[in-house]
Amino acid sequence: MKKVLVTYFSASGVTAKVAEKLAGSIGADLFEIKPQVPYTEADLDWTNGNSRSSVEMKDKSFRPEIAVECKVEHMPEYDTIFVGFPIWWYVAPTIINSFLEQYDLTGKKIVTFATSGSSGMGSTNSELAPSCKGAVIAGGERFSAGVNAEKLKSWAEKFI
Repeated sequence: MKKVLVTYFSASGVTAKVAEKLAGSIGADLFEIKPQVPYTEADLDWTNGNSRSSVEMKDKSFRPEIAVECKVEHMPEYDTIFVGFPIWWYVAPTIINSFLEQYDLTGKKIVTFATSGSSGMGSTNSELAPSCKGAVIAGGERFSAGVNAEKLKSWAEKFI
């Protein structure tokens, strides 16, 4: 039987709710990606070009630090890893790259999903590909905060 992990980064709690529903609907393990320094409301102000998130997203090579205790134990045991995040500037926040680059993902299936009020996934999967060497990247689905568990399960089962 394939082992499945749902990982997520959620600055405001919206992605966390979707990830929790997804993991529950497919019987997967759940893991939160946490930054070493939590984001504040001011950090997330996308209208301020000098906010932390704006500065990070302008530099595609920037890698925010992951919290020291934030390490998936037994990563080699997982076959399929769902990775959820909010859309920032039409792509995944660079903390997702930080997370993925910590592991040898060779032979794994990485399935992306995101939350956003209106922005699509853009070039997210192609921008994450270099951080997932040896893995297959699939998915690329955006969900609203109110998505139901049945819809998530139906979508996810295509990748398991």
